[in-house]
Amino acid sequence: MTWDGDAVARGTGAELLARGPAGPPARAVIDSSQAGPEDLFFGLPGSKVDGGQFALDAVRAGAWGVVAGPQWAREIVQMRERGAHGFDAWVLGTPDPLEALQCLARLRRRDLGCPVIGITGSTGKTSVKDICASLLPVDPVHASPENFNTEIGLPLSVLGAPAGTAAMVLEMGMRGRGQIAELASIAEPDVGVITNVGPVHVELLGSVEGVAETKAELIGGLREGGTAVVPAAPGPLEPFLAEASGVLRFGEGGDVYASEHRSAEGGGTKALVATPAGEQEFNFPFPEAHNLSNALAAIAAGVALGMPLDEMARRAPGIVFSALRGELVHLRGDSILINDSYNANPVSMRAALDHLATLPAAGRRIAVLGDMRELGSDSARHHREIGEHARERGVALVIGVGEMARDYAPDEHVADAAAATDALDRSLGEGDVVLVKGSRAVGLEVVAEALGCDDGTAP
Repeated sequence: MTWDGDAVARGTGAELLARGPAGPPARAVIDSSQAGPEDLFFGLPGSKVDGGQFALDAVRAGAWGVVAGPQWAREIVQMRERGAHGFDAWVLGTPDPLEALQCLARLRRRDLGCPVIGITGSTGKTSVKDICASLLPVDPVHASPENFNTEIGLPLSVLGAPAGTAAMVLEMGMRGRGQIAELASIAEPDVGVITNVGPVHVELLGSVEGVAETKAELIGGLREGGTAVVPAAPGPLEPFLAEASGVLRFGEGGDVYASEHRSAEGGGTKALVATPAGEQEFNFPFPEAHNLSNALAAIAAGVALGMPLDEMARRAPGIVFSALRGELVHLRGDSILINDSYNANPVSMRAALDHLATLPAAGRRIAVLGDMRELGSDSARHHREIGEHARERGVALVIGVGEMARDYAPDEHVADAAAATDALDRSLGEGDVVLVKGSRAVGLEVVAEALGCDDGTAP
């Protein structure tokens, strides 16, 4: 960051209660155990604990400054006035430290002045973020780390952007109405990508149409002249597209599509991509059809920013995905596990099963499927349909994990991830190909961790 303490106070709207060292802070943190010299600590209130009570710990650790609720901030000032040693931090008090964090992030976004791509959707948003970060031919590109896609994570991601950032790619998660609008008000995106709309968070929003309305808050939050990137068949998003100055549709029948594509050597995909800016051949390092769709969304975002197609294509072979999203793990007996355990819903589950069906298998195709959460009153139907789809795609053995997973009608049902590990270990045969996928809360990553072989030998 580039602001001194007075500028931070103005940017956050917090009351400046005590002055600290000259110069700017190096970073913003919300965990006092991570706070150290040159760090600006935000004491965020939580549902059970007010993080402001740890502001004193941050100061003792040498933090550059703290932003906390008035009672915690004044406690630090009082100790300083009593002559406590080492209490020379900037101290800012505010009734709403989270709003202060968000305000500072918005100021940082404006100071950087670089183009921003905001990405949301029922599935694929992290993969599209990863592809965008790899394809954009500018340096440096700053992307949201891991799952920093919330009202806390997104501003921390923005504040973590290095000086000279040439573009930002920010993932935006959603847990209810108004959250995407809140995130867009911080990021002020030039391009808003909505990967798709499906029956995810229906439990919170009542219907797929409600999900679409909430995702469409990104369109309403675009900067003036911004572009919305949406599927060629946007479905319930269609009524909201008139809000955008420009719209680019990706996929078959859209503005950015693969006019031809085929498997490439080494398990990749070679595609001729047509866009309003012309055609370009891309060599992608992945075989999955759903990731080709994700790549088209990312390319459309680049086109919206005026990025040259040939330069994006040059970077395509270097695409790297975040952890737990389709990682291939060697198991004993020349078996392979597809670790797609980060999350699951009916759309992504079908795509993963379709990919499993395309992989050559000397043995059987096995699916370890965990609960799909937040599907509302239709949860049983969605699980049942996924179980049927698995059979249709040639899955020989389905292991269901969690109470909802009973509705897959699995060959074997277990209570948790540890039991799933044991069940797969007993069932695994020579040359099997295994898909592991479920909602994040099920914790199925432990299956790959327990059974995986770094060197291809049995554990």
